[in-house]
Amino acid sequence: MLGQDGTDACCPGLLTAPLDEAQSIELAKVFKALGDPIRLRLLSMIASRAGGEVCVCDLTPAFDLSQPTISHHLKLLRQAGLIDCERRGTWVYYWLLPEMTDRLAGILTRPAGQPLPEPAGTARDA
Repeated sequence: MLGQDGTDACCPGLLTAPLDEAQSIELAKVFKALGDPIRLRLLSMIASRAGGEVCVCDLTPAFDLSQPTISHHLKLLRQAGLIDCERRGTWVYYWLLPEMTDRLAGILTRPAGQPLPEPAGTARDA
């Protein structure tokens, strides 16, 4: 996934430089995972849980969906690098991988005080 090799320069901010093809493909996978309301809600429930982790047994009742459907959504969040999990006996516990959400925030955040690029064909001095 994005920058898992430890390099911070993997994906520059959108205002710094255009993403290359590989970066845009990897980033699209993450945004696709976040583009579903069920997955976005699951991620929010996991990220906001006191103690930093939540059992799937606590996630499933919050939805009018079958357990296999919830597991599928969680699998897609894992594949996108947003969460991880561990089986403990019968149950699986999930937690947020903040490195990915931090990376997304860095890509989408405009550095403070930096103006947006001017659209082509406009001149402020004219």
